[in-house]
Amino acid sequence: MTQIDSEKKLDRLRLSKLLETIYKDHTTEELNFICNQLLQILDNFSEKSRYEEISEDKKWDESYAVLITYADGVYKKGEATLVTLRELLSKYFGSLSKVVHILPFLKSTSDGGFAVSSHKSIDEKFGSWEDLNSISNKHFLMADLVLNHVSSSHPWVQQFIKCQEPGLSNVFSPSQDLDWKNVIRPRSSSLFSQINTEDGQKQVWTTFGPDQVDLNWLNPKMTVEFLNLIITYLSNGIKWLRLDAVGFIWKESGTTCLHLPKAHSIVKILRILLNDLLKDGVLITETNVPQKENLSYLIPEDEADMAYNFPLPPVLLEAIITSRADILNSWICDWPELPETTTLFNFTASHDGVGLRALEGLMNEQRTKDLLINCEKRGGLVSHRRLSNGVDKPYELNISWWSAMEDPGRDSNRFQYERFLLTQLFVMSLKGVPAFYLPALLASENDIKSFSMTGQRRDLNREKFKSEKLAAVFKNPESNANKNLIYLRHAMDVRAKLPQFHPQSQMECLSKGRADIVVIKRGIGLKAVFTIHNMTENKINYRFMDYEFNKLIKNDLNMQDYLTTNKYNSNNIELDPFQVIWLGFLIDD
Repeated sequence: MTQIDSEKKLDRLRLSKLLETIYKDHTTEELNFICNQLLQILDNFSEKSRYEEISEDKKWDESYAVLITYADGVYKKGEATLVTLRELLSKYFGSLSKVVHILPFLKSTSDGGFAVSSHKSIDEKFGSWEDLNSISNKHFLMADLVLNHVSSSHPWVQQFIKCQEPGLSNVFSPSQDLDWKNVIRPRSSSLFSQINTEDGQKQVWTTFGPDQVDLNWLNPKMTVEFLNLIITYLSNGIKWLRLDAVGFIWKESGTTCLHLPKAHSIVKILRILLNDLLKDGVLITETNVPQKENLSYLIPEDEADMAYNFPLPPVLLEAIITSRADILNSWICDWPELPETTTLFNFTASHDGVGLRALEGLMNEQRTKDLLINCEKRGGLVSHRRLSNGVDKPYELNISWWSAMEDPGRDSNRFQYERFLLTQLFVMSLKGVPAFYLPALLASENDIKSFSMTGQRRDLNREKFKSEKLAAVFKNPESNANKNLIYLRHAMDVRAKLPQFHPQSQMECLSKGRADIVVIKRGIGLKAVFTIHNMTENKINYRFMDYEFNKLIKNDLNMQDYLTTNKYNSNNIELDPFQVIWLGFLIDD
């Protein structure tokens, strides 16, 4: 028996044990049946899988970057949007799109695709499974597993209305007599919605609103349902799976219904299933919560491969807006120790707003309030969630990242480009895999028109682009979108050649206690790379005080910026407003 076969056998034993642990109320016969179903699906896929030949041992390295986009983020009349996207990627995005996260592309009814109405069909306007698969020829694909809920139009909900299976078992409709007063909410809408069924009116759980009906993970067959979807994804070129809102999937009376132990166990099951199917598959958890809770899906090492780094966007945003990086520096200095096989998904902008729950314990109430006010001055809005006592509390900022880089007190465009570049280069500097949001890269401003039409605050940051207009923008060397892409592609090309930027390479913050500058050391020894970020609109000077490099100094210019090839003296490094440099020492081999 090969080592791989032995590992698979062990994982399958763990799978059986996890099912027994989660579903103690079910009979051994029931659980054996479920387990055998799962194993049969795995074996059938393995027999015909094309991944056997092309899977790699590594899951990521310093060359990996994720581009986040909607399937119809770019559109052309008369053409499937996935075809339009494929052409755009090949022409303009290069090293920024080694991995492409295509936001929900299955048929849906609302919430930007997250109210899934079919687990079998792609929305016709996007194209076909073949169109999706064709993108995987040149890019790794990332897709969403929306585990917590489905659209109210989904067949399971319609079956629930008709009192038919599997809908009756798959929809979460708890008793009204149970204790739900401690439930932690991400919204201010009602936790329950009423549905008229053929058996009378029933309440269903709706974490994210009435068009998103929660699924019943107390039913062990849910695992089989989603394994079939995973198989569909993998068969069409997808290797990275984002577990949307995974912390909410398990509900128990008398609890917060968030991050419960059995939710973690289900993530472990999904990890086993994915590893069995694909050795370089990546499982990513999305939990917009305080850092300790967020990282709980990585620490055990047998759950997620990667987790969204939710504190990063609001902490970095506050620092760049105020030119005050003390909290940012402190946060980086306390970077969490994670298992060697895991890493973080580092991002600024995304299709969602800038989450505020991650600031709990990091930023005081007054500075958080000031952040909200500063973003409102830049055209942003604030969304709220409802606490168990009925009070609404700010939950996320809704603003385009490009608009957030404005200076509303003066010329709005003053240093806007420089601020934006700094934030994106900052993401590249950190331990983890960098990710970039298409509208942000294209310098999308707050989309007032879309927000006015839908009333959905997140639509401020979900602009869609006509392909013909983009072509004109890219031809203009002075357009912000063109300048963004050219510079950031160059930076990723540079990064890809520096193993110091490997997602798991050592990282150290050298600027603790300072507010004007952030200095990050990546790698070890004399070949380390130092990324230096001027967080102010003033010129500043920096010198390496704590390093004994005198023996290396043969002349005054003993360091070089990898981004520009400009040379510097380590004792006197001058930075322009919001400038970023990636320095390495010039040493003899």
